[in-house]
Formats: sequence, C-alpha cells, structure tokens
Amino acid sequence: MSIKVSVIIPVYNPGKYIQPCIDSLLRQTLPANEFEVLFVDDGSTDDSPAELDALAEKHPHFRVIHIPNSGWPGKPRNIGVGEARGEYVQFVDQDDYLASDALRRLYEMGHRNGSDIVIGKVASNFRGVPHGVFKADREKCTIHDAPLYDSLTPHKMFRTEFLRENKIAYPEGKRRLEDQLYMMEAYFPAKVVSILGSYTCYYYSRRDDGQNAGSARIVPSGYYGNLREVLDVVMANTEPGDFRDLLLRRFYRVEMLGRLSEPSVLKYDEAYLGEMLEAVRPLAEEYMGEGVRGGLGGLTRVRSTLLDRGDGEGLVRFARFGSSVKGATRLETAEWRPDGKLAVTLSARLVHGENAEPVRLLRRDGRFYLHPELVQDVLEAGELVDVTDEMDQFRAEMSLRNRETAVEWPCAAEFTSHVEELGDGACEVVLRGSGVVSPQGVKGRGPVSKGFWDIWVSVRGLGLVRKARLGSDRVAGVETGLRPALLGSPARPVIPYFTDPHGNLTLDVARRSKKLAPYLEDRPVLRMPGNRPELRLDVFTRPKTAPARTELVLSSGDGGGTHVVSAEIRNVADRAHIAVPARAKSVPAGRWSLAARLDGEKAPALPLGTVTVGGNGRLRLDDTLPVVDAELVRTTLAKRRKAALRRRLGVVGGPVVRRLPAPARKKLRGLAAKLTG
Repeated sequence: MSIKVSVIIPVYNPGKYIQPCIDSLLRQTLPANEFEVLFVDDGSTDDSPAELDALAEKHPHFRVIHIPNSGWPGKPRNIGVGEARGEYVQFVDQDDYLASDALRRLYEMGHRNGSDIVIGKVASNFRGVPHGVFKADREKCTIHDAPLYDSLTPHKMFRTEFLRENKIAYPEGKRRLEDQLYMMEAYFPAKVVSILGSYTCYYYSRRDDGQNAGSARIVPSGYYGNLREVLDVVMANTEPGDFRDLLLRRFYRVEMLGRLSEPSVLKYDEAYLGEMLEAVRPLAEEYMGEGVRGGLGGLTRVRSTLLDRGDGEGLVRFARFGSSVKGATRLETAEWRPDGKLAVTLSARLVHGENAEPVRLLRRDGRFYLHPELVQDVLEAGELVDVTDEMDQFRAEMSLRNRETAVEWPCAAEFTSHVEELGDGACEVVLRGSGVVSPQGVKGRGPVSKGFWDIWVSVRGLGLVRKARLGSDRVAGVETGLRPALLGSPARPVIPYFTDPHGNLTLDVARRSKKLAPYLEDRPVLRMPGNRPELRLDVFTRPKTAPARTELVLSSGDGGGTHVVSAEIRNVADRAHIAVPARAKSVPAGRWSLAARLDGEKAPALPLGTVTVGGNGRLRLDDTLPVVDAELVRTTLAKRRKAALRRRLGVVGGPVVRRLPAPARKKLRGLAAKLTG
C-alpha cells in the first residue's frame, strides 16, 4: 500500500522530552502501513540515537536517519522531505506531540481537496496560538482570502510534490525566522490550503528545563537581517496596495514593534535596547510606509512614532503603561438553556493601573483621541492620537479553555460597543453582550474532554488584545442559576463553580475534581406526589441526557446497618429525578435514612431524607419532604400518560400499520400524533 503521510522529526539531544511525541505516533489511528516516521538525528550526543534505532527495529514504519550536526532544524527537515515516500509530509518537533486522530483527519482533508497545505488546529501551554485561524473548518482557501499569515510555524501537512516542484526548502545552518521564511515561500504558490479547526491536532508543550526551540535571546543584527529576507518575499509576490500593506503590517506588529513592547523591552539593558533600535529602524523606514502604519491601532501607532524618533526611553515608559493594561469583565447573568448550553450576559472593557482605571478616550469636535493622560510621558504636549476611524474595531470574543491541555474552543457570542461618558470630555468604550458555552459540543465539534474548562474573554481595541477570565466581578446572586448539570449520553456531570480565591467561572466536566454531592447540599430535594416514590434534584438535565444509574444507601442509626439498592436517574422537565425502587425486599421494615451515591462508592453520599420500609419491603418517602409544584406535576403526569399510550400503540398497531399502503400509513400516523400530543 502506498504511503499517505511521512512524519518528519528533527532530533537533537531530546532526552525524556521526545517520549510524548513517540507515544503519540504509536497511538495514531491511521494504520501503520499507511504512514512512516522519519527521525532525522542531527548528530545527537545523548542516548537518543541508539534508543531511536531500537525503536525502529520494533516498528517497521519508523526510520532513523543520522547526519553530522548542522546545529539547526532546517537541514534535517530538508533531508526528511528528500527521503519522504508519503503523498504528504507532516513536520513535528521533538518535544511536541500529535492527537491520536491527527494524521488521518489531516490527510483525508488534504486528499479530498487536493490541498497543497493542510493546517491543523494547535494548542499550547506556553506560546501564543492564532485562534482566529482555527475558528472553523475551511476546505479551500489561500493567503488572499484567509489570515494564513498569522500561522507561520511549520507544524503542518504539506503535499510532498508541491514542496519539491516549487523548490521550497529551509535555509540551512544557524539562523532566525527560518519558519516565517519557509511558510511565506509556501503560502504564495499554494493554490489550495485547507484548515482543520474542529479537531486539535498538534500540541506544543513547555519543557520544564526552559529549552524549547526559540527560547534563546536574539542577536538583533542577525535576526533583523533574516527578517529582511522574509519581507523581500512579501515584496516579490505582491503589488503595492492594501494586501501588501496587510502582510507587512503583520511583521511590523509582531517581529518589530512586538519586541519593543511589553514584556520584552522591559528586560533590555540600555546597550541591548540600542542594538535593537539600530537594527529595527532601517527596516521600518524601508518597508513600512504610511499604508502600513495607518492600519495600526492607536496605542501601537504610539510605539511606531517612538521608534521613528529613536526614543528608546519612551518605548520603555510606554511599555510600563502597556503592561498595566488589562481586560476587565463583569458577569451579569448565567443559566442553563433547554438545549444544554450555558447562557451568559456580560460586559467587557480595557482598564489600566493598579486601580483598574478605564482606558480613557477624549471626545473633541466629533472626533475621538487617546486621552492625553495615556501618552503624556512619551509624546509632546498637545500631540493627539486620533482613533476615530477605529472606534468600530473594538471587539470581544469568548472562549472555553482547558486549563491542563490548553485546548481552546470559541464560544458563540455577540457584543455591541457603547461609548460611555466619564466627564470633562473623557469617555470609554464598553462592550456588552451575551454568549453560550457548550460543554456538549457544537456543529463540527464533539463534547469537550474531561477536565477544568475556564471561560475567557478576549478584549480587542486600540491595537491591543487582552484576555481576561470571567466571573471574579459579577452581579450578586448570579450563582443561583449555576446549578450542576448532567449532560450527554452517557450522562456526564458538568459542575459550574467559582474558583478560590480569585472567583473565576470554571466548568468541571466529568468529575475532574469536583463532585456533585457537595454542590447539592444546600439545594432543595423535592418529592413527587403519588404512589411511585420519586425525588427531584436541583440538577439541570435535558431530554437528550441519557438515563444513569446510581446507588441509594439506606442506613439506620440503631445498629441496623446499611443496605444498598440501585436506582435510575432520568430527565424530567429539565431536572434530574431519582426513581426510587418501589420495593426493597432485602431491607428490614422500619425507618431509614436515605442517601444517594452520586459520585461513586468512595465519595460521600448526598442525604435525601428519610424513608419508611414496610413489612412487604415497600418504600414510602417521608411526607415531610417538600412536594414538587402542582403545575409541574400535572404536566409531567400528562407527558407520561401520552408516552405510555405511544408505546402501547406502537406495540399493538405497529405491525399492522407497516403492512398498509403509504398514504394510509401517513393518515394513521397523523391520527396517532394527535391522540398522543
């Protein structure tokens, strides 16, 4: 069988940090005879060459290529591409790892679209991730209609012949920004790029020794000499105009102004800052014209101005201010919707300083400016920064992020911006909106995994992006609607809670740490009237929540011991109901305390009340338990009667109806629907 994918991994003295990578490759769902793994050992001096050779002996689809040390990943990657037998190649770094279904999904997407490049969603616990690239799956796009320029790491799948035909190769030897150069050289000729945003394929992992690639301090002259090569690729493949300015602006913001901003510039000594300015300013003058600069946000334009003036001290002062700018959120409401999504309303804004003062604007003669107090330490008196044209660019986005794996999913949310007056011509922009959090997944994405899922809000404006947790500032009483939930099939607990001590909203999914019982201790347990013993818990459920089993514990304080019976938990009118067994023949007659092991045998059980067991084993709930609302009872009983009627009609009439002609079947089914509601 032909090889579908060649995975290329440059290796140099990885030690223990390569093991997660190896494990992830051994777990791939793509059959082993359909992909190969090429470890290109760049002259390692530790035990890894021998260990990889031993691994290759056990697994025929693993190969190891040994080369003299080149000092950088470029040459090993080029050799890997040259040796690859796969239709596609996938680059992976030695201290990263793939999700188990990554190769299969990426290959299938690329193969069906004839893609030159396939980009899989990534997660990272230490480096920035361009979440905007992965908002949705895109079967076909190019650099002209998608923000591919925000994803310039090489950990993607490439059609092998595409790389070879276009002579796309890494520069070899020690250098900087080789990934940016490689990706820009690849994006321009790529006719089809596909994006898999609905499945996290690639995980960047922080090493506990701090030796991740790219962590060393840059040498300004070399770094910006290499950046010039990248900018020249942009210039050679674009015409003057908006598109060229868009691409150049990305490098101006990130590699140039970004390294003259917080937190980096605050760590520079005077001599190193001088080196940075000496290296950056010529590039800014040569490549970054008014079209590039004019598209920057207001606060970023201040940095650009300071760079033009060679004002290193001003850049440091402004970075101190920038480091104090935060996103601030206020949670106003939170409650479960019938579809199993958590709906929230909130506000968000930018603040700065220890007292979280608003990032003020100045309104004057129908125009908006950065308030002079924000720039008084870096710009001349009376020098105003006009931000009128970017007032409609304030944005907020909401996401759900796994605290441990760093997987992040966008949440559907809508915000509107409001200019609120602060007096004396000062004002601020406040974003107000609503959103939904879906632990059970949305179109194109399944349920979230077990774990702690934090709700984050990104606040964008004036050229800044600041992320903030949601919940620490909240309206009093919002906790009322945040009851625990049982969702999905099989049913999983989803427990919303506020963290201690910061008070941020988190969802514990599938008992990562939190248990149901403690969160129900102060919530009511209600009794359904009638002969059938049934209890209603203050746990949110929905019709699609699968029934679950739990153990009920009957205990006696007079030496009668304990007895355990099984019971079903099911959805009734958006709450979890425990159907208590009508009889417990093995339990002696008497009065017993009743509790439910909602969290397993070893966890504390939830007290439910008392129950009386008759001589025939019949259970009767204590009449002192509060009863469910009468209207809810009537509605529930009516639904049960109709459900029973539907079952009886199906059993009795089903075989007969199936023999009838189609028109008659349609009429009878319509009549049955009217009878059963």
